[in-house]
Amino acid sequence: MSQYQRLLLVCDPSLQQSPALLRAVALAKTAGSALDVRAYVDPVPVVHLWQEKVDDTERQRYLRRYCRWEAEEFDRLSELGLEVSVKAVFSTHPLLDILRTIEDLKPDMLIKDVALEPVLKRVFMTPLDCHLLRECKIPVHLVNHIRYSLPHRIVAAVDPFDPSTHISGLNDTIIQTANSLALQCDAPLHLLYAYDLSPAFNSDAPLAGGGWGVDIIEELRQSLHQAFVTLAQRHGVPPERRHFIMGLPVPVIGEFVEQYLADVVVMGTVHRVGFDRLIGSNTERALYSIPGSILAVRQHGRE
Repeated sequence: MSQYQRLLLVCDPSLQQSPALLRAVALAKTAGSALDVRAYVDPVPVVHLWQEKVDDTERQRYLRRYCRWEAEEFDRLSELGLEVSVKAVFSTHPLLDILRTIEDLKPDMLIKDVALEPVLKRVFMTPLDCHLLRECKIPVHLVNHIRYSLPHRIVAAVDPFDPSTHISGLNDTIIQTANSLALQCDAPLHLLYAYDLSPAFNSDAPLAGGGWGVDIIEELRQSLHQAFVTLAQRHGVPPERRHFIMGLPVPVIGEFVEQYLADVVVMGTVHRVGFDRLIGSNTERALYSIPGSILAVRQHGRE
């Protein structure tokens, strides 16, 4: 039995065909899962008493547009053999309404197009996609441009040396989720660890003051590599699909996606507070940096 019994697609408000829609339909067909399609759109325009006839005409036109979309999309997707529900949700707070929908429907995955917000706008206002990464309790698949409707190559990005991911079991969750998706899509799974040694050089550890020798650097690298190998072996990832690469995580992941034509990168979201929450996570930064799509999973035990 597929792990995907129910998928939730958050449509582009423009109601146009999109990469996320193609991905959701492909996954639902191959998994035999139900597909709930929701469009969170602006509320019906307010009718002003002094312009009742004019505004009421616009209001009815507005409502008819979404009623027609619901009917046409339901018919189209049903003809593909899918068990589907389609609804336009008039909302002033899309995040809250999406989270309520998840509570009601209990889907196994949320699928949505990446909204490419301008950098300046992201400085002053947290985008909906980042809110979903932080608040959503189920896996969130944020889809960028796609080469194939069904993924052909999947990457699990892990950090076995980070205490927070090790203690919480997040790395295991990432790999299990990626492996399940790979099996569902009949796609190869690659394991990637982008390790960064720069924090060690910038630390206040006694060795840092005395300078780092080649032997010490190599010893550190070997310890990181061993942690990675142990994790890979535990999940049965073959050596030819293990990638241990030095560098900052987001640039390394981006280059890897381009080189290997990866369709989906599975990453983790870690509970953060204070300043760490403000600056965001690697997953949030990768959202706007890598050319592929992201499937973000939450660490266990965090509400």
